[in-house]
Amino acid sequence: MAAVAGGTLLSAGPADAATIEVRALIIAASKHGDPYRWGASGPDAFDCSGLTYYSFQHAGRRLPRTAQAQYASVEHIGRDQLHPGDLVFFHSGGEVYHVGIYAGHDAIWHSPHPGARVRLERIWTGEVWYGRIR
Repeated sequence: MAAVAGGTLLSAGPADAATIEVRALIIAASKHGDPYRWGASGPDAFDCSGLTYYSFQHAGRRLPRTAQAQYASVEHIGRDQLHPGDLVFFHSGGEVYHVGIYAGHDAIWHSPHPGARVRLERIWTGEVWYGRIR
């Protein structure tokens, strides 16, 4: 199973092809170009946690609606355990303020901020935590 995202081919190995995480990643990639709107969870506009909420819901798994609640609901993992489809949480101190879906190669699919659109982007800071859907 593979998805083309922003000109980049994202590919999942045969063992991963049917996982909820990979399906959620492909769903998020399919929303490329949709606008950011605070509080929106699709189908045509998203805030950051709205995109992760929508993607996992349509892949068959429910998440809480906000980034902080999503972080509290996932298995916390280390960078060395990170796989495509895991969640990347951006934080300041103990508060999570942003979330995206890991796409591999240090990049995430996310809906970054007002005036922006859903896109694939490199992780720009080391102030991140990682989580896996249980």
